[in-house]
Amino acid sequence: MNPDFIKYQAQTSPYPLGMEVSHAIGSYIYDTNDKKYLDFVAGVSACTLGHQHPRVNQAIKDQLDKYSHVMVYGEYSQSPAVQYCKLMASLLPESLNKTYLVNSGTEAIEGALKLAKRTTGRSQLISCHNAYHGNTMGSMSVMGFEERKQAFRPLLPDVDFITFNNEEDLQKITTRTAAILLETIQGGAGFIQPENNFLEKVRRRCDEVGALMIVDEIQPGFGRTGKLFGFQNYDVVPDIVVMGKGMGGGMPVGAFTASAEKMDLLTENPKLGHITTFGGHPVIASACLATLQELTETNLIAETLEKEKLFRSLLVHPLITEVRGKGLMLAAMTESAEITNEVILNCQDKGLILFWLLFEGCAIRITPPLTISEDEIREGCAIILKVMDEILKKNNG
Repeated sequence: MNPDFIKYQAQTSPYPLGMEVSHAIGSYIYDTNDKKYLDFVAGVSACTLGHQHPRVNQAIKDQLDKYSHVMVYGEYSQSPAVQYCKLMASLLPESLNKTYLVNSGTEAIEGALKLAKRTTGRSQLISCHNAYHGNTMGSMSVMGFEERKQAFRPLLPDVDFITFNNEEDLQKITTRTAAILLETIQGGAGFIQPENNFLEKVRRRCDEVGALMIVDEIQPGFGRTGKLFGFQNYDVVPDIVVMGKGMGGGMPVGAFTASAEKMDLLTENPKLGHITTFGGHPVIASACLATLQELTETNLIAETLEKEKLFRSLLVHPLITEVRGKGLMLAAMTESAEITNEVILNCQDKGLILFWLLFEGCAIRITPPLTISEDEIREGCAIILKVMDEILKKNNG
């Protein structure tokens, strides 16, 4: 590992993987020894179209030749951002027609929480146990995992939690509640999908008490579950949609979308209700626009469900207890965190990038680019099965 990486760059864990990256293209990342790695993680669901996608790269280069940052968000009309927000409105339900562009998913969560309080005049926020919505202070306040929060308290007051898929808990949503925030598929918890029309029941309860429904599409969004957004798999229209990760084709970005009526509340009483310097950056917005155009002008989104079937048909092994998730948001579950760790680390040695989930230690993250080919899926799954065979042989030997 490059010692300067450890010495000068702040780390997030005691044992980073430390691969020294040379370049990346398509579904592969290359290290400085020119060893190639098949990427089954896509920058943790961020590189929707793989690495160095020509349409995204060209959009970035073309915009760089025109102008980069010129003014703080919302003051000048800049074509890439305007085109993007207009296209987004055409792809979402009619009530979701105005988008606020920011720099990351966690910043988008912050804006959505503020908008909910501003809209309702209420203070209570409700999230789910084992939820993850980002790591800034407001986002951490609605994180449902105390171990990651306790060192940073006090956090936002008046935050309560329910259990995902628990219908009885919906009675906790009351006339005091500004909003409930949910991932359409719980990511850090282990790729848990809603059951028994849970999201529809949340929507109904919010309507009964005048609370807002916020869906976090930061990870499921942008085609990963077979629809542009995860909530579109269910009969529900949220009040606010939060997005990020795969939105920019690998570039740093986030956004939240609501009705114009709600979003316009951030412009007065007080003015500058939510501001950002670099949100809507024209180079980033150009990458977002190219990514969204590619997704909606091709069959990539529909193909995620066929690729899911291929993964499920191949990932059959005594060490795999189940495969969770939808589309190309999958988690292969093992019996223990020890087995999962061994699989992930040994696969990297053999040229396959896998990763962990935040709170579920038994899960092996499989979130490749949507552009991954069937041959590449077979190649990667063969490595997983070979590594698992070696572990099984060792444990039984």
